[in-house]
Amino acid sequence: MEIKIVFEDKHIIVAEKPPKVPSQSDKTGDSDMVSKLKEYLKVKYPAARDPYIGIVHRLDRPVGGLMVFAKTKEANAWLSEEIRTKRLKKEYQAVVCGRSDKDSAQLVDYLLRNGRINMSKVVEEGTKRSKKAVLSYQLLDSVENEEYGTLSLVKIALETGRHHQIRVQFSNAGLPLWGDNKYNKTFVKTKKWTQIALWATAISFIHPKDKKVHRFETKPYNEFPFELFYI
Repeated sequence: MEIKIVFEDKHIIVAEKPPKVPSQSDKTGDSDMVSKLKEYLKVKYPAARDPYIGIVHRLDRPVGGLMVFAKTKEANAWLSEEIRTKRLKKEYQAVVCGRSDKDSAQLVDYLLRNGRINMSKVVEEGTKRSKKAVLSYQLLDSVENEEYGTLSLVKIALETGRHHQIRVQFSNAGLPLWGDNKYNKTFVKTKKWTQIALWATAISFIHPKDKKVHRFETKPYNEFPFELFYI
């Protein structure tokens, strides 16, 4: 599978991660973004026998969209600091089941991760090992679908980066993501595989070299259910 390169210079690569591709190597042994980008650089620069690709943030395996990678250790350190100080901003679009009664809102919850089953849940503030999760969303459009009822397209701005954060928080708010077989009861029960309708559409950060804000955008694949909103 060829990876779409959105931007590249001597310091960073911004690439579009396809759904189902791991951000980095995992126990499955499936080809991941870091490995794919290293192979890409070996082909483009034959003299580079072991090119450096630093991963500074991740997308869940089922999620597609934009990621930024470092091509040097210095750029990696810079981008890691961008994340730590929350200057690196990420935006997503998702299709949720139902319709919010608000055109825009902020969700604030406390999440507790269960590594054994690879899921998180909303818990009371102060629960041991829980982490605060904050996101804001804007309702973009809603449609009626014969099979799934009301579906809504939302734009999401992440203020924290927690495990399965978007999926857990929207499920808890009564707006589970379409296709989510972990947090949407409709799809937990279905036997056929569905692609979760969540896409990382934009990323912005201060570039490690020119110190200017760079912003990159992309659109979800024109597949169901996103195709209901992108005609």
